[in-house]
Amino acid sequence: MAGLRADLKAFGWLRLYPINFRALDDPNEFKKYDLVEFEARPARNDPRHESWRPLLTSITTVGHVADWRGRAGWVEDYVKESMCDLLEAVRREAPARSLAAIRPREIDDFIVEQHPGWSQEEKAKIQAYVNQLGLFDTSPRRALEAPRFKARYSYRCQSSRCRGHRQGLLDWEFVMHQRNLAGWSDAAAKEELRARWLDKMCGPDRDTILYVGNQAKRQHVFSVLGLMYPPRQAT
Repeated sequence: MAGLRADLKAFGWLRLYPINFRALDDPNEFKKYDLVEFEARPARNDPRHESWRPLLTSITTVGHVADWRGRAGWVEDYVKESMCDLLEAVRREAPARSLAAIRPREIDDFIVEQHPGWSQEEKAKIQAYVNQLGLFDTSPRRALEAPRFKARYSYRCQSSRCRGHRQGLLDWEFVMHQRNLAGWSDAAAKEELRARWLDKMCGPDRDTILYVGNQAKRQHVFSVLGLMYPPRQAT
């Protein structure tokens, strides 16, 4: 879970891990663009500076930013023009910035493919989670099912030397969208996913911003974690 700090002591991005939404009960449960308060400590096993480990039972929702203008007010100061610069910094000396908001120059495509299922490494991580009994667990943990589809964006950032980026989409809303299309054929479901995640969110009438983040073990590999897509202002 990525977010922006709102306290006066420090500003900038932070990553909260682990966030198990199946174990969050009201008033701890929250959604995208909520304002939340919580206790956290720096993640000891993650070298990325933005990574924190939250105390799940301390999470309290204190507000919600409902409109695009309010959301843009929080995010705009953190928008970067160049994904190329972000990658160069990580390759030059890791850990560098691991979370960012990117305003692409052009989004070329949104590719939707069948998900091949979890890799052996992913299966091992999921099974380790299932086998670990948390202090506040009241029922056995269930293994996370692989989604029906995976997807990636192909885009160019604002850098004059950009040759293009291809990054997978890891937004949980994309998985939920798929579940709502359970009775659809593969071809129809793919068309519907492209209609929303490309034509609508990345259309010419939208000022699309990509939230991106990297992997702890492969810090040069970034994925799209979500999108902000307010209406484009007339000029």
